[in-house]
Amino acid sequence: MNNIRSLHTKVHNWIDAIGFRLNTSQTDKKNKVTTNHYFFETFNLLERNKDGDTRNSKFLCFDMYGEKINVRSLLDLQTAFFENISQLK
Repeated sequence: MNNIRSLHTKVHNWIDAIGFRLNTSQTDKKNKVTTNHYFFETFNLLERNKDGDTRNSKFLCFDMYGEKINVRSLLDLQTAFFENISQLK
């Protein structure tokens, strides 16, 4: 089962390959929640984790109409990303 990777690993490998930038990182010290905002062109991706535990990271992005999309798989993220980028023409 070594070839099963976490969603965090899959997403970060993909966003690194595409060229996303870390725009901001904020930590709520009281609740120990870190929110990272990644950006590429017009596409925004938020990652939230508690206590630095990346195994339970939650990802959120927005479709081309600004609607929230919970990212449950790499395919969810890729679909939203390519739909958003295709609207740039």
